[in-house]
Amino acid sequence: MRTKTLLLTAALSAAGIATSLAQVFSVNAVGYVNKTIPKGNKLALISNPLDAGAGNNTIANLFKGVPGGTQVYKYDGTTFIVATYDDIDNAFGPAAAAATEIKPGEGVFVRNTSAADLTVTFVGEVPQGAAWADNPYPKGLSIRSSIVPQAGTAAELGFKGADGDQINQFQLDTQSYYVSTFDSLAPAGQEWGPALKPLAVGEAFFLRSPAGGTWSRTFNVNQ
Repeated sequence: MRTKTLLLTAALSAAGIATSLAQVFSVNAVGYVNKTIPKGNKLALISNPLDAGAGNNTIANLFKGVPGGTQVYKYDGTTFIVATYDDIDNAFGPAAAAATEIKPGEGVFVRNTSAADLTVTFVGEVPQGAAWADNPYPKGLSIRSSIVPQAGTAAELGFKGADGDQINQFQLDTQSYYVSTFDSLAPAGQEWGPALKPLAVGEAFFLRSPAGGTWSRTFNVNQ
C-alpha cells in the first residue's frame, strides 16, 4: 500500500507531465531524438536517450529554451528534486536542481505548463560499449529506462527481472500506472504478469525492486 501511495503521490505531485512520440533521426554514433510533450496538464515519464557529454547531462542543459513554467522532476529515492524554468531569468531554478544530472538509463517527469505542445530535442552520442554496459538500480523505488535508445519492452531491451520486481509504466491516456510483476515460477515467457507493454524511445518507468540489481546490456552501433 505504501508503494501504491508513493507512486500515486508521484503522479499527483508532478501534475501535468507529458511524453510522447519520439523518433531517432540518426543511425550513427551521434544523433538526436525529439520528444514531444503535449499540453493539457498530463503526466508522463521521459528519459535522456543520448549522452550529451561530461557535465552536460544536466536539467539546465537538456531542457534549455523551454517555455516559462516548465518543470522537471527527478526522483532521488526519497522525494522529487524539482527544477522550474523562469523565462525572465532564462534559467532553471533553484540552481542545485538545475545542475541535477539525468544520465542515460535514468528518467524524469516533465510538466509542460504552456498552451502548446512542447518538443524537446536531445542531442548527443548513442551510449554504447563497455562504459555504458551496466545500469545499476537500488533496492526500493527508482526511475529507470533503457540506456540504449530503442523501443521495445523492458525485457526485450535486456532487463532481467527477479522475483517481486515490479515495472510501473505510466499511461498517458489514463494517467495511471500499468503494473507488471516478475514471478520466476510462471511458465517460460510469462514471468511478467500482466505482460509488459512496449516502451517508446526516450520513455522511462518506475521500478520497484526488493533487492536492487543491475540492468546489463552491451550495445554497439556497428554490430
